[in-house]
Amino acid sequence: MPDLLPILTSLAWPIALAIAWLAGEFGQRFTGLPRISFYGLVGFALGSTQIGVLPAPDAGPVALLADIAFGLILFELGYRINLRWLRHNPWIGVAGLAESLLTFVLVYLVALAFGSSQLVALMMAALSMGTSPATIVRVINEYRSSGQVTERVLHLTALNCVLAVFAFNAIIGFWIFHTFDAVGEALWQSLVTLAGSALVGAVFGVAVPALLRVLHNPRHDATAAFALAIVLLVAICDAGSLSPYIAALTFGLTARHRRIAFSQAQRNFGALGEVLTVLLFIYAASTLDWRQVATGATLAVIVVAVRQLAKTVGVTAFAHLSGVSWRKGALTSLGLAPLSVFVILLIEHARHAGVHVVEELRAMAAVTMLLEVFGPVIIQRALVWAREAPERPDAA
Repeated sequence: MPDLLPILTSLAWPIALAIAWLAGEFGQRFTGLPRISFYGLVGFALGSTQIGVLPAPDAGPVALLADIAFGLILFELGYRINLRWLRHNPWIGVAGLAESLLTFVLVYLVALAFGSSQLVALMMAALSMGTSPATIVRVINEYRSSGQVTERVLHLTALNCVLAVFAFNAIIGFWIFHTFDAVGEALWQSLVTLAGSALVGAVFGVAVPALLRVLHNPRHDATAAFALAIVLLVAICDAGSLSPYIAALTFGLTARHRRIAFSQAQRNFGALGEVLTVLLFIYAASTLDWRQVATGATLAVIVVAVRQLAKTVGVTAFAHLSGVSWRKGALTSLGLAPLSVFVILLIEHARHAGVHVVEELRAMAAVTMLLEVFGPVIIQRALVWAREAPERPDAA
């Protein structure tokens, strides 16, 4: 009789994918809530420290697939960024800088007040600046949302990602050097990593559209070409210690301005993107430990509240200057609530690089779990209240 343990272990991820997909379909049908909220719940429940169906996270093929899934989403986010709009309306960028910096300062002060070390407080503050592109893009596509609030959320999310990656990499540099005497060196290394990642993404953004033009049929071949390019891009960044997230974002941004069409039918990269999205949310939630979530729950609730306050004040303060009402400014800030997947992948990258920060960031584990479930619901409500999305996706 064959040993069942290796067989069951090899089936863990396919079974988890099937369960999460079914939970998302039935959950959305009966509650009207976004499918990805249910993906996160299933991933957390099946994690190695909960029910234990899924193995402990490592730097293996599943982690690489999660990075590729996130890269596809960031490419699409970058593709939807309109630099011309930002040049004509710079107050949107000013609002993004203001809410990010205010978030950093307030979360840092709250973490210190709860007894966190200075370095851990800085890391929490850097991570809190971000907004999860995976949640934002997925919910917007699922509900086919469009309008001022939708576009502002997308653009501010991209800005938040860049700022959060830069700040987090700089603080990881402080962690490695174990001294604040090397602040300049850590900032410089973070800037070089950011620039190098953007350069690689830009090269892909020029080369892939050029190749598609040589093929004389860019609309037909674009989806497969972009997907394969992102697989290669993520692998190159992983090997070169660059940020695959900044590279994929820049790739999409450059491809857009190379005038290659990416049609509505290609959103989410079709069936491939759908499956990888399910895997991404399961993987992210499965890395969380219920003990860390429980330990950091009190600080997490306060961090979520303070973070949302900072984003609301920062975005709403510039609402009229950027051309929308106070109400739409507030709804835009509400749409920036999702955080989970982005933070988890950044922490996992730090851990794989030898910087073991998970124990010190218990509160962020709880924050990510809260926003893994409620983040998609919050942005859904913001888009519905802005009258840019229907109550249910099947009405889109």
